[in-house]
Amino acid sequence: MKKFRIEFIVGLFLVLGILALVYLSVNLTRFEMKTKGGYEIKAFFENVGGLKVGANVEVAGVPIGIIKDIELEDYRALVVLHIKKGIKIPDDSIASIKTKGLLGEKFLEVSPGASDDFIPAEGEIIDTQSPIDFEEALGKFIFGKVE
Repeated sequence: MKKFRIEFIVGLFLVLGILALVYLSVNLTRFEMKTKGGYEIKAFFENVGGLKVGANVEVAGVPIGIIKDIELEDYRALVVLHIKKGIKIPDDSIASIKTKGLLGEKFLEVSPGASDDFIPAEGEIIDTQSPIDFEEALGKFIFGKVE
């Protein structure tokens, strides 16, 4: 009876592991499906501070796209955003890298401008704000190096 119980528990964990793999594969497929349709724009940052590919792009807390790619170009971070079809971003918008909560995940917040002109596909968000580097700010505070 004891042997049956151990085998049952091992089998249960095996089934749960398979279900977890199926769940992850479905979510990764959805990630790929999110990038179909819509258009891409880019933004340059001095520092992306832990922003990852696949992170959300949001306006007013509402997801409007994802980060498709992050590369180094001319010693700056080139971030490629995939924006959902039907969403237009004014050309005077500001892109900022933010954190959900104190230690949460990074995302890109777009603060729309008031312009009547919109960023075209393959266009660029000109005004960007890199995240605050808390270690650097703390060092300046402790050692009194204010620029």
